[in-house]
Amino acid sequence: MASRESTESTESTESTESTESTESTASTATADLIDVSDRPGDRDTLPAHQRREQIQRLVGERGFVRVRELREAFGVSGVTARADLDVLESAGTVQRVHGGAVPAAPLSGRPLREFSFEEALASSVLPKQQIGVLAAALVTSGQSILLDVGTTTLSIAHALLARTDLTDVVIITNGLSIALALEPAIPRFTVIVTGGSLRPLQHSLVEPLARTVLSQVHADLAFIGCNGVDAGYGVTNINLPEAGVKTLMLAAATRAVVVADASKLGQVHLGQVGPLRAFDTLVTDAAADEVMLAPLREAGLTVLQPE
Repeated sequence: MASRESTESTESTESTESTESTESTASTATADLIDVSDRPGDRDTLPAHQRREQIQRLVGERGFVRVRELREAFGVSGVTARADLDVLESAGTVQRVHGGAVPAAPLSGRPLREFSFEEALASSVLPKQQIGVLAAALVTSGQSILLDVGTTTLSIAHALLARTDLTDVVIITNGLSIALALEPAIPRFTVIVTGGSLRPLQHSLVEPLARTVLSQVHADLAFIGCNGVDAGYGVTNINLPEAGVKTLMLAAATRAVVVADASKLGQVHLGQVGPLRAFDTLVTDAAADEVMLAPLREAGLTVLQPE
């Protein structure tokens, strides 16, 4: 009898330790996904307004945050995590999507102003990194590519730089930040800057003179960034000078890929870049759900996004 009780006690202890170990591992894994180390105080006693401030910051930085991640990282129930997102959505700072939240679009459905390159660089960091890796995987050695200005296309440049298997790639860009990011890859890559008038807000080169270079080249592949992708209105951009250069790049490539995170899908802006039929592929992030993507697929776009 004593032996049986001892065995049951041992099994109970091992089961408890195993459960605690599993919970600890899951909690650590989630903490790796969401860095909440700078949160003041114990996570169970963090005031709701502070927790929501941190959730808002995380959504802005990551571009998409899951309810499950918030629940585990902040030590709250799923009901509380969803309630926090509902409060933030009511305040207009996030938008609820299936399974989590993304940064909210303004009430007009599009940005009220054009953000500077530096402002854009600080938002949706993870989605842009995901897009960059997927887009860079489309490039093979010996190809020539056009790389449009922008923070999403800068992520493509970084991903190309990390691909040490690539050689003899010619990259033509109108983005000064992109050209400088690619400089360490020379002579493995040939980097060509279009020329043109410098636009300080995006560190971009636009007309006049950009046409001079782009009218004399024909690349294998163009990666085009934008502010809006819509099934009816196509690909659009918030400012006309850069929209014009994007259109020139579109005409100078055999194949065109539009790169845009979920916040840009369904948006329409002033400058027309091209109809969807001018592109064969959209590379987007994990936050783009099928409701957003179905009309674009029906219009003929192949969609690539992380699993």
